Amino acid sequence: MPPTITAFESSPDRGRGQARDMRVRWALEEVGQPYDVRLVSFAAMKQPAHLALHPFGQIPTFEDGDLALFESGAIVLHLAERHAGLLPLEANARSRAIAWMFAALNTLEPPIVELGMALLFERDKSWHEARLPMLQDRVRVRLGELSRRLGEADWLDGAFSAGDLMMVTVLRRLNASGLLDEYPDVAAYVARGEARPAFRRAFDAQLAVFNAASRS
Repeated sequence: MPPTITAFESSPDRGRGQARDMRVRWALEEVGQPYDVRLVSFAAMKQPAHLALHPFGQIPTFEDGDLALFESGAIVLHLAERHAGLLPLEANARSRAIAWMFAALNTLEPPIVELGMALLFERDKSWHEARLPMLQDRVRVRLGELSRRLGEADWLDGAFSAGDLMMVTVLRRLNASGLLDEYPDVAAYVARGEARPAFRRAFDAQLAVFNAASRS
């Protein structure tokens, strides 16, 4: 039996591939692992059956035999450790790739998500216009640091790894913000990730769910 992941029945990102199940789909495609998807509604995510898999009532979850995992980073790391293709064989390079996974989730994602939430839910607040430049500048600081580290390299540390997979999925949250355009090397890095065949397969799979929901 293939593993099963959960995804939004009706994703709020409208098929842009920014929900966190995209990270797991991409990882599964990179390692050539077939998988099933169970779609869940927002109501079902807060019910006991789903909370038994994800105590915070979110997606994605991952079930494989008697193993159940939550948190996209933990799931991707699990896959990368058990299948070739997402972590280097050499021990130090492997550890560096894992460090980049943590950097994507702990250093880059928080200010990016905070900016995204402000743009989505705070536009009608009296303090929105004053607060927005501060949030944008926090993201710019991280993008500048990442740009300097990336330089002219295709990937963060040698060959493509789970670190790049997580970083690209985090950075894609900025696609509509215009901020990536200020850092052409980072924008090109994201584009390289999006051009990978495994990414395209994962993206098309999640987009098909949105399109099906839109027609129903």
